Order: sequence, then structure tokens, then C-alpha cells
Amino acid sequence: MRDMLQTLGVELKGDDKNLMGKALLKRIMQIWLPAGDTLLEMIVTHLPSPTVAQRYRCSTLYSGPQDDEAAQAIRACDPEGPLMMYVSKMVPSSDKGRFYAFGRVFSGTVATGQKVRILGPKFQLGSKEDLHIKNIQRTVIMMGRTVEAVQDVPCGNTCALVGVDQFLLKSGTLTTCETACTFNDMKYSVSPVVRVAVAPKDNKDLPKLVEGLKKLSKSDPLVVCSSEENGQHIIAGCGELHVEICLKDLKEEYAQVEIIVSEPVVSYMETITASCHEPGMTKSANKHNRLYVTSDPLDDQLVVDIEEGKVTCRDDSKERANYLAEKYGWDKNHGMKIWCFGPDTIGPNLFVDETSGLQYVHEIKDHVNAGFQWASREGALCEEKMRGCRFNLVDCTLHTDAIHRGASQILGTTRRAVLGVSLNSEPRLVEPIFLVEITVPEENMSGVYSVLNRRRGVVISDEMRMGTPLHEMRAYLPVAESFGFTSDLREKTQGKAFPQCVFSHWEQVPGNPFDPSSSHHATVLAIRKRKGLSEVIPTADHFLDKL
Repeated sequence: MRDMLQTLGVELKGDDKNLMGKALLKRIMQIWLPAGDTLLEMIVTHLPSPTVAQRYRCSTLYSGPQDDEAAQAIRACDPEGPLMMYVSKMVPSSDKGRFYAFGRVFSGTVATGQKVRILGPKFQLGSKEDLHIKNIQRTVIMMGRTVEAVQDVPCGNTCALVGVDQFLLKSGTLTTCETACTFNDMKYSVSPVVRVAVAPKDNKDLPKLVEGLKKLSKSDPLVVCSSEENGQHIIAGCGELHVEICLKDLKEEYAQVEIIVSEPVVSYMETITASCHEPGMTKSANKHNRLYVTSDPLDDQLVVDIEEGKVTCRDDSKERANYLAEKYGWDKNHGMKIWCFGPDTIGPNLFVDETSGLQYVHEIKDHVNAGFQWASREGALCEEKMRGCRFNLVDCTLHTDAIHRGASQILGTTRRAVLGVSLNSEPRLVEPIFLVEITVPEENMSGVYSVLNRRRGVVISDEMRMGTPLHEMRAYLPVAESFGFTSDLREKTQGKAFPQCVFSHWEQVPGNPFDPSSSHHATVLAIRKRKGLSEVIPTADHFLDKL
């Protein structure tokens, strides 16, 4: 051993000489190949420098015109150009309740005392919404667990800023250019699919809890904190473990109050599995307006394209129509007349105007879009968000007087039309699915199969790791069946199986929601009961009108 260590240039000192087995091996590897030095060397060797990378990444990073002043400075990584910095994460500071805004400078130089425009994700050029103009109090460089104050940081580097955290929720753009647009938000490969409701044990601590939830939401880019209409405060995370960590941070660091936590529940979505070409008709409250709507399920890959930001409401309508026609066989006219995406104007559902030559139809567009947003946010089965649905306005009858076709008449009429037609299109729930990677010795594999089969898991690959007695298994596991999965698996394999779960995709829940003997039906009823809805699933006639 000594000869080998001498050859490697590894010298054990002090207590390291008393280590045995795995602990000794780990210490030797830390001295021989320290992770920090190794990773830094690999980054320098294999990743392009900012001056090279930003030339071809600018179109992906920047949401504005590619020929404006900001885009040109980003592409050139110009330290003399206007400041363009993307803040990607909020890092808790030693000052209780405050955060460092951590990000990367893409052009210009960021400096202490500099006046900057802080652009939130909702900022639009020409608008003052989500825009703040403030001075940077301090510029620091993150040095592991410590920070080092500096006067300025040029483009191509990462740094953290003090004094801008209260103007940003999770991420944003900092600039000195008055015509600059925002950077595109980062897309994460995971979704917040596990939710819990939290409440303070003592009601007088509610303000502290609300403030703590705001801080938690800032500190973790993947957690979603929201308030329901019934007053519940919801924390949504990427899995059981993620939610547990968030709850621990909330209780011990951010809110510092005792909390009551509900049982975890899974986020489902609603979809349609068949087209409905017979138009569903709804009348406005004053009976002077009628909307006729049909539906089609969207192609699975198109849904993924929308979720990944490849097809968005911000795209040029002609380019988007050509893309949809070439890749998915859409009629180009329909591609040009997509009115909106939903929910939240970015979701994987579309509302398309298929009418031709109708009077006043464009005057109701905003009201129709608002009704569609409402319907796609709260579907007909159990008021879960919709996914993968296309709704088409094929005809309408509108009153000639604008006062009789306002928002109060059209918004609710659109919502009922969308929900009614969706119920005529074989609606189903879709559930989130984890991809599980399990490392396990061959003699314990039967225990893994037993646990997966009991939890609706499906093994998709099983390979022997060369030179070891270990198997690497990959399986799909419904998130709804993942609670307690790790402890159950270790119990069945005597602690020899090591699983890792990541969000993979959405999949249709087996069965029929309208069949009382189906587990699908039971799931819908459980969600409706939890939300305080009627335990009777509505039919299309509940929403649609008759001539």
C-alpha cells in the first residue's frame, strides 16, 4: 500500500493513517483526485469560453430582437457594452431574511453603486410592469461558503449582488440599456408534482408563515408556493424528499413557527383522448350571443414542444404556422389564427379561431381568451389544469351592439363551451411518472420486482454493471405510488437497493373516469371531495345549451 501511495504522490497525515476500508479509500481518492480541482480542469478543457459560446447561444438566451444593442453586446461578450446580467438564483445570506442575487454577466460590467433596470419575468418592452430602477448596494463573488466583496465584475463571470433581492422573486434580468428585453427563463427538467397544505399551529403565527413561504419560494427555483381560494397555503415540490426538505427549511429557517402539514397529494392534469367535431353551443346570459366550439387532442410531441418552449405565444405567427404545418400537418390558416395558449398564456393547450368572414369576432377575442384561460386552469372533471387539448371556435352569433357582447357575456360563455366540449371528447386524467434508477445486487432483484409490481411500476431496462455483482434497473413509477417507496424497497432488499427518482413524463391514468368500478373514477372523486366539489362528475349537458 505504501509503495502504491508513494507512486501516486499521496501522503496520509495525522488521523488519516488510522482509517480503514471505505473511509481510507475515500480519503486517498480525495487527496489523489480532489473533486474541485478535477471538475475545474474538466470545465476549462471541455466547455467553450463565454466569448465563443455567446456567439451561438444569444438567440436561445435573449428574448428580444437579435439585432438590437443588447443582443449585439451579448453576442460579442463586450465589456464596454451595456450591462446585461441574468439572475438565476437567490442565495440566503447571513442577514436574516435577505438574499444574494446570484447570476452571470453576459455583457458590460456590473459594479457596486451602479444604477440598473431590474426586469422581472412579466416585463414587456414599453411597459412599466415588473420594472424597478435601483442601485446595487454591493457586488460579491461566491467563494464556496464565503463571499468576497469586489468593486466590479466584467462580462463572462458569475457574481452575486446585494440590494436587489426584494425586487425579484426567483430570477430576472439586470441591465443599463433602456431598450433591452429580458433573458428567457431557464427551463427545468422536473415539475412540482407533489403538494402539501401547510398551516400554523397557532393562528397568530399566520403572517410569519406567509412571509416564510415567500422566502422559501425565493430560495428554491423548483418549489412553487401558492394560496388556494379556500385559504389553504400549498407547497409543491418535485418529489416526497424535496417537499420534506422544503418543510424543514420553512419550519427551522424561514418561518420559524410550528406548522401543521397535510398528507402529500399528487398534481394531476386533465386531457381529452378523442376529437369532438359536432360543435358544442353555449348562449350568453342575455341570450344575444352564441359560440360554437369543437375539440381535438394535441399530438404528444407538440405538447412537449410547447412545454419546452419550442412553440410559444411569442413566436412569429407565420413561422409558427409553417412549423406546425411541416411537423404536425396543421392547416397553415389555423396555425396563423391561434388565439392563445393556456393556462397562464404559456400552457400546453390551444384555442384556435377557425371562423371565416364573421363580423365582430375580433372584438370578442380578449374575452374569449380570458374564458379559455379559466377553463384550461380548472378542467371539467375535477378542476385540475388541462394538458394537450385544442379547442376551435368554428362559428358564432354576436349582437350588433358592443354593449351586449362585453366580457360579462362572453367570458363565462366561452368557459362553458370549452368545458362542455371537453366532456364530449372522452376526458381522462393524466398523472406524473417518475423514472427510477435502481442499483441492486442480483440476489435481491426479486424484492425490487415485487415492490414495483405492487406499485404499478414498469421495468424498462435491466443491465449488469460490468465487473460487479450489481444490476442497474430503470423503471417507470407513478408519482402517486412513490410515497414510502424507498423505505419499502430497502425493507424488501435488506437495504441493498439504492433508488434515484426523477420526473419523466405524464401518462394517462388507467381506466374510465365515468366507470364507477374503475380506480380512475375513484381518483376523480377523491380530488373533487378534497376540493369541496360535488361528488357527481358533471356531463356535457351541464355546460352546453340547446337550440
